Amino acid sequence: MRVTVFNSSLQAFSEKIIDTMHNAAGIGIAAQQVGEAVQLCVVDLRKMRESFDWEFDGAHLPLNLFMPLVVVNPKIQAAAQPTSFYEEGCLSFPGIRGDVERAGEITIKFQDLHSVPHVLRCNGLLARCIQHEVDHLNGVLFIDRMGKSTLARIGEALKALKKQTRDARKR
Repeated sequence: MRVTVFNSSLQAFSEKIIDTMHNAAGIGIAAQQVGEAVQLCVVDLRKMRESFDWEFDGAHLPLNLFMPLVVVNPKIQAAAQPTSFYEEGCLSFPGIRGDVERAGEITIKFQDLHSVPHVLRCNGLLARCIQHEVDHLNGVLFIDRMGKSTLARIGEALKALKKQTRDARKR
């Protein structure tokens, strides 16, 4: 659901999911992963050593000035350049990792917690992380983007997680 009310409740919710992401040692999380069907996700790559570049509203700001990045009502445009494969994980699938193909460079238009519009151009891990989290907002999981050979390799782990989830719901 698109966010239309920008208030203290939205601010509190964003703080909650930032804490959840940090407590799980994650680099991104979407509202759906904590039970809220709203167009909001968070990314924080300040501790990553991966190489990536960015331009935030036309400037190369230090990461500490805009991260953790709260992304509201995002719209992604992938660059025409080639895609790449990279091993991804997901807080919703603990311990499961697999290769996912994604655009190497994106432009994302979004709003912040005060409804101010922004444009972020980025590549590398930052582009990949944003695409992963925005996929969650659109009902797409990283396993939905995996090839057959990757899914076959992690099939047993997925079955075990599914069984564990079903067993936990029965309690």
